[in-house]
Amino acid sequence: MTRNGQRLLLLIDNEPAQRRLVSALASRGGWRTVFASDGEMAIATLGTQDGMQLDAIILDHSAPHEDASAVIAELRNRRPALPILMLTANGSVEHAVNAMRAGATDFLVKPLAPDRLLASLDAVVAGTTAGELRPLTEKIPALLAFDEIVGSSPDFRAALAIAAKAARGRVAILLEGESGVGKEVVAEAIHAASPRAKRPMISVNCGAIPANLVESELFGHEEGAFTGAFERKIGRFREADGGTLFLDEIGAMPIDAQIKLLHLLDTGDVHALGARHPQQVDVRVIAASNTTLIDEVEADRFREDLYYRLNAVQVTIPPLRERTGDIPALARHLLARIAQQPGLRPLGITDDALALLVQYDWPGNVRQMQNALFRAAVLCESDALTRADFPQIAALGSRRRPEPATAAGGGGVTLFSADGHLRTL
Repeated sequence: MTRNGQRLLLLIDNEPAQRRLVSALASRGGWRTVFASDGEMAIATLGTQDGMQLDAIILDHSAPHEDASAVIAELRNRRPALPILMLTANGSVEHAVNAMRAGATDFLVKPLAPDRLLASLDAVVAGTTAGELRPLTEKIPALLAFDEIVGSSPDFRAALAIAAKAARGRVAILLEGESGVGKEVVAEAIHAASPRAKRPMISVNCGAIPANLVESELFGHEEGAFTGAFERKIGRFREADGGTLFLDEIGAMPIDAQIKLLHLLDTGDVHALGARHPQQVDVRVIAASNTTLIDEVEADRFREDLYYRLNAVQVTIPPLRERTGDIPALARHLLARIAQQPGLRPLGITDDALALLVQYDWPGNVRQMQNALFRAAVLCESDALTRADFPQIAALGSRRRPEPATAAGGGGVTLFSADGHLRTL
């Protein structure tokens, strides 16, 4: 139940640091957190004034001498409709199954990514599961103009210069770069610098939509067009009419949807599922891929004609490890923005901490560094972040990928989670 616009969360956890972290993360989504150190205290809390207004519960499975399944079952018995999320360091299928059998609504694995937590909380409040939602992307609040984007490395500035010139035109733009390099930030800057800036920019992650729903999501449908189509949906292209549509992970788009997208780019016609007549739209498309899209074409997973239609202007954004000179300024910039989050404060960062950040190769790129800084800021008890505030980065610093001896000798890129902790995806 909301109070002053805030939903109420009960966190069952006896670790102060973890309490602070989860509370700070939840506050970003408009949640207020109350605490219980164990299951017995949590059950007692249900009878309090706060307990009667709870919107969700998170139970940390690591609590000592606690049978998490028994606690979940008891909570579920007393409050059948109250969503319960299990938080654990063990991501095994067995743990997930046991939690769900006991009555958990969702299953979260440490290290906890901010977007994953907020997606789960939003999902359970909406009465759906997180698997039915699109994964959220951690965003820097507010759009940035090109001259506000931090970075001075030659390759990065060259990429921004191409994007800025292309912003004034109408042609499609293809952004390529590894996950987390900031493709959506660049897309937003393109939109903000374009004649369409006063019209909407709509973002769609093609990889997050089930294949059978992509056409409906993008092009819309009429009521009764297919099983479950209980009401009309106009689709993202019509929502973006007059503005910009950002299609992230374009390589994940099914072939049937690729054909319809090519037709739309050629004609401007949107043909909703079940509609008798097409609708004309004026939309500028910016597509993005975290793989080299021409490789998808050569593997017959992406249409060649659509590739060349989208690739009127190509912008390749370099990974953070190739512009380490930007890291100190970028870290300070991100910390200033993090300080604007609820419950946080301005913090400095010491030279030894910056040296650590520069030495690390950031496989998750800017998004990973932003989340690492956020976690450090939440847990920091002094006025400046030091090397000690980044224990995961320090511990894994020795696992940096070696620089290739030659351009031909470079290996593939290993992707890691972008939450300040590293684990292979």
